[in-house]
Amino acid sequence: MTALASILDKLMTTLQRVLHVEDDPSIRMVTSVALEKVGNLEVLSCEGGEQAMAKAVAFDPQVLLLDVMMPAKDGPATLKGLGKVLDLQDRLALFMTAKVQQKEIEEYLSLGALAVIINPFDPMTLAHQIEEHWVSFQQRRAG
Repeated sequence: MTALASILDKLMTTLQRVLHVEDDPSIRMVTSVALEKVGNLEVLSCEGGEQAMAKAVAFDPQVLLLDVMMPAKDGPATLKGLGKVLDLQDRLALFMTAKVQQKEIEEYLSLGALAVIINPFDPMTLAHQIEEHWVSFQQRRAG
């Protein structure tokens, strides 16, 4: 192992907790099962931004997985609200949406998300996708 690889390995934190915000109950359920059973992750599923903001501090999520289109508080507004109760520098923000035009993706990334996961997603690979983004996020933070 190279010295750089050794340093990166020490800096890497294992992904454990994902805050998922989604208004559609069936998508919440499939996502929870995919992340908990397939990915062996702890998931807090919230039906909207207000609920997420109320529970986020106690849960201390490492990843914020946010649906873009929600009725009361959409994903971008939820991310902004979470920034008032959490330090977003230490958390990976991901948006999940079916709206994947290049201009839309660029807008989501400009709001602080590292990536956009396309919905519908494959439940068998979702946890792996998030873990790959987590590793990338950690590497960026390590500089």
